[in-house]
Amino acid sequence: MTRIGVMSDTHGSVPEQVYTFFNDADIILHAGDLGSVEVLKELRNFKQIVAVYGNCDGKYLDNNLHGLISFDIEEVKILMTHIGGYPKHYNKDLIPVFREQKPDLFICGHSHILKIVYDDEFNFLVINPGACGKEGFHQKSTLVRFVIDGKQIKDLDVLDFSKF
Repeated sequence: MTRIGVMSDTHGSVPEQVYTFFNDADIILHAGDLGSVEVLKELRNFKQIVAVYGNCDGKYLDNNLHGLISFDIEEVKILMTHIGGYPKHYNKDLIPVFREQKPDLFICGHSHILKIVYDDEFNFLVINPGACGKEGFHQKSTLVRFVIDGKQIKDLDVLDFSKF
């Protein structure tokens, strides 16, 4: 069993809620727009982190960050990027990737809007954790956590809090 924390769009600051909500997490997945090298370092000092860069990051953040990554946690294949979209409104460049890689879970950010939905066409769960940083139009910051147990994605939980 692996406890997962998912976040996106920190835009240069890590809210204090990350440390309590993700306290029991084994790994944090960050779906881009970290905002600074310091955010990445801070998160790495807290937990194991897997991150992609976002459109506001540039590749300057870390040579090890990519725009699109695929990896497994237990028996769940995960595909993560920053600008991904949602069912019927995906970034068109991702459609062939979905067909080829057949992920079980697709994680993206960018929209600053929390969205968790199952895609029946591609047969995967989509998680956009919204935004947890102070920058952007969102009024509520959001974080998502869940558990992977073998092939199962379960115990999904959302925290929302004021960004101000």
